[in-house]
Amino acid sequence: MPAKSKQQQKAAGAALATKRGEQPKSKLRGASRQMVKSMSQKELEKMASVKRKKLPRRAAGSKARSKSGASQRRETLIRLSTRTVA
Repeated sequence: MPAKSKQQQKAAGAALATKRGEQPKSKLRGASRQMVKSMSQKELEKMASVKRKKLPRRAAGSKARSKSGASQRRETLIRLSTRTVA
């Protein structure tokens, strides 16, 4: 199954390098660490071989990144400052 996003393709490449013994498993984080456990080398090769240029940064339907704490505080302050006091 080919990768559906740049992030997925990069994670598959990192997992594949670990499967081949080119880098230690301790360097992996998140999805790539799970891919090493759950996918064969052949599956990882298919996923990692997709050209990144054609892929979106994130897969459609994936969770949007949440706003940072500073951004949330700023929005709250704006909302509170626009309220009228009765």
